[in-house]
Amino acid sequence: MGAARLTAPEIFLNVGARARIPEFRGLTEVPYLTNSSMMDVDFLPRHLVIVGGSYIGLEFGQMFRRFGSQVTIVEKGARLIEREDEDVSDCIREIVEAEGIQVRLNAECIAVSKRGDEIVVGAECTEGVPEIAGSHLLLAVGRRPNTDDLGLEKAEVVVDERGYIAVDDQLRTSVPGIWALGDCNGKGGFTHTSYNDFEIVAANLLDNDPRRVSDRITTYGLFVDPPLGRAGMTEEEVRRSGIKARIGKRPMTKVGRAVEKGESQGFMKIIVEAESKRILGAAILGTGGDEAIHCILDVMYAKGPYTVIQRAVHIHPTVSELIPTMLGELKPL
Repeated sequence: MGAARLTAPEIFLNVGARARIPEFRGLTEVPYLTNSSMMDVDFLPRHLVIVGGSYIGLEFGQMFRRFGSQVTIVEKGARLIEREDEDVSDCIREIVEAEGIQVRLNAECIAVSKRGDEIVVGAECTEGVPEIAGSHLLLAVGRRPNTDDLGLEKAEVVVDERGYIAVDDQLRTSVPGIWALGDCNGKGGFTHTSYNDFEIVAANLLDNDPRRVSDRITTYGLFVDPPLGRAGMTEEEVRRSGIKARIGKRPMTKVGRAVEKGESQGFMKIIVEAESKRILGAAILGTGGDEAIHCILDVMYAKGPYTVIQRAVHIHPTVSELIPTMLGELKPL
């Protein structure tokens, strides 16, 4: 199909994103997998080397380790998933290393090469051997929007330096009549935020309901086992903000459901504003954490004080029943 010019009274751009391919030395000379092509793998890699120690890398890494592959995760940063608080990163590292996954951090100069039948990843980490030889390579270093071949400049649709389409609080682009939704607008990058983009646009256009992106509370999951459920601000973000806050934290070893299932790895924590008692953020790393986080998230949307949950009676034995207990043990942050 050749070039085409499209016109319409309203245009909705929802073109998604694809794996970002870094400019590592030697990468053009070796085969590699991405989060998309990984879904077509119908064999068991002998040794899967993953470059990128964040969500995609960790999820595929644990999965293939449990399938039986040897797995090494190479991360440029000083810890895994640096977007998360340090205690979350450290606990997840303990979880995956306990399953036999090798984790290499501070890989400042990553390069790849072919050596016989093996792919060699040069890491130059501060600790450990400078090279990791494996049978297969997975690149998990982020994603980029599918906007570079749309000719947006001809329509005068503004994009930022990373290729994301600039939008306002109702997802309107710089050109009247054009909206951008989903991964290409840089406002979320999750399936649930993409669907919410649709809800915002539909509400504004069809229902005269002025919904906004800024009303959305950050929430997502990391689907390793046990999973991480996150909502709102991280502890580090609260500290940097200067907000006077209180924090509660409880290990999953104190959660009856986790102990009974024999899955007591992880912890839960919650941060509240000291004066208003509003919930600022929470993390539940542990069995059922991706579900239990929603009782916190819903109170955040209702703008209720944390005492709403603290005084609620939750079903025993569940993971969420310990959230009121945790809220009764808050300490100054």
